[in-house]
Amino acid sequence: MPAQAPNVLVVHPSLEAKTVKELIDLIKANPGKYSYASAGVGQTGHLAGEFLKLKYGLDMTHVPFNGGGPIMNSMMGGHTLIAFLGLPSAASFIKADKVRGLMVTTPQRSPAVPNVPTAREAGVPEHETVFFQGVLAPAGTPKEIIDKWHADIAEVIAMPDVKQKLEASSYAVGANTPSDFAKFIKTEVDQWAKVIEETKLPKVQ
Repeated sequence: MPAQAPNVLVVHPSLEAKTVKELIDLIKANPGKYSYASAGVGQTGHLAGEFLKLKYGLDMTHVPFNGGGPIMNSMMGGHTLIAFLGLPSAASFIKADKVRGLMVTTPQRSPAVPNVPTAREAGVPEHETVFFQGVLAPAGTPKEIIDKWHADIAEVIAMPDVKQKLEASSYAVGANTPSDFAKFIKTEVDQWAKVIEETKLPKVQ
């Protein structure tokens, strides 16, 4: 896993909610009125939004977009008011005060948007997810090939210019081992299986 970043919950500045709690209260007071955007069905932002709905009994509709860029374009037009998406797509808009960041979904604040609280600080400590970039190989790929790929990827992302560009895009950089990445994927599957089952999310074909 060469790089990862938080998901971030953002709202349009016209929305009166200034905190996650205020947003939850607003949605509860207006069932069915609000929707939230994600970068697509099954994306980590989608799962994060569904978990929030499940946890707090919120009545809001998911609107999938084809990536974070279209979400931000819609927000700039005032058409989308609430979104869960990877921080790299939203960081520059948060810093420019064009959208309001309510929380990042990692245990620590992101250096890219240090004023945005973590999920724990926002009062929803169980709401931790990451937006990650990984490299997968077909089952049965020989170990020596996996090890070679891992070494090459670790070497590339350690290059100062590559590392700088990734960090400038709000990614935390670091190539964990293939076995650690496999454990991470299993943990993610176990964590989100209940959400997927209880919310009856459609299967991606």
